[in-house]
Amino acid sequence: PTAPPVDPFAKIRVDDCGKTKGCFRYGKPGCNAETCDYFLSYRRIGADVEFELSADTDGWVAVGFSSDKKMGGDDVMACVHDDNGRVRIQHFYNVGQWAKEIQRNPARDEEGVFENNRVTCRFKRPVYVPREETIVDLHLSWYYLFAWGPAIQGSITRHDIDSPPVSERVVSIYKYEDIFMPSAAYQTFSSPFCLLLIVALTFYLLMGTP
Repeated sequence: PTAPPVDPFAKIRVDDCGKTKGCFRYGKPGCNAETCDYFLSYRRIGADVEFELSADTDGWVAVGFSSDKKMGGDDVMACVHDDNGRVRIQHFYNVGQWAKEIQRNPARDEEGVFENNRVTCRFKRPVYVPREETIVDLHLSWYYLFAWGPAIQGSITRHDIDSPPVSERVVSIYKYEDIFMPSAAYQTFSSPFCLLLIVALTFYLLMGTP
């Protein structure tokens, strides 16, 4: 018998961001789920939270749930592109700077795709879970850690950038926002040092030399 047809991966909608789901975009201003360096969305569906992740990588893309803004002691969900071309949803727990895979995986209704040198995935996990150190309750608010990077034979390796982005404040799944975070290439003229330099240069030019 022939195998049943596989439904194509439904593209991530960004016009719902801030309305029926929360979104984080990291990259170029105005980017979407197909052009941002990193993209994440979340929305409540009954007793579950549905996550959508996408990143400009051929390896993996992940989100971590943390009590602070630092890596370590975090519940991590990662979408990993393996050597067979599949995208698998894996569960990790950060031990210091090292991600340890946890066999108990809360993800369900998993789907993923690797296209145009991007890893994109969608999955659900329950809001409430039995008390477990490696799986957080999503009804509580957490800092979200965003990361992506290469994979070797389906195993994740170090993330692409030294200081991956993190949410500015704790995130509540009960509040939908559309938050944009400029990547390093678009932060040049927004840093305090650069603004001070621009002010000083402007003052110098205006004063001139008699």
